[in-house]
Formats: sequence, C-alpha cells, structure tokens
Amino acid sequence: MIGWIIWLVGMILTLKAAYEIWLLNVPMIKRIIAIILIFVTSWVGLLFYYLFARKRLQSWLS
Repeated sequence: MIGWIIWLVGMILTLKAAYEIWLLNVPMIKRIIAIILIFVTSWVGLLFYYLFARKRLQSWLS
C-alpha cells in the first residue's frame, strides 16, 4: 500500500512537472526532450527539477 502511494505521488508530480515544462516558451523539440528526461529519471529527475532546475530551465533551453 505504501509503495503504491509513493508511486502515485511520483506520477502526479511528474505530470505536473511535464505540464510546467510544456508551458515554457522554448522550441517544442527541447520541451519534449526535457519532459522525456523527467519521466525516464523518475524521482531523481523530479528532485533535480523541483530543487534546482525549475527556475533555470527556460534559460537553459532557449
């Protein structure tokens, strides 16, 4: 049960991060690559995104 809850929270946060990346004003291919990286790296990617890259991602992808 705990494992399922952790998975569900991770999936919700991943979808939220993907949505935020999708709304950035950068080329579409770069957005898609960033979203795929978030999904592939799972919790590590989420931690990196929310703790470090969230405010810097648009300048990195421009």
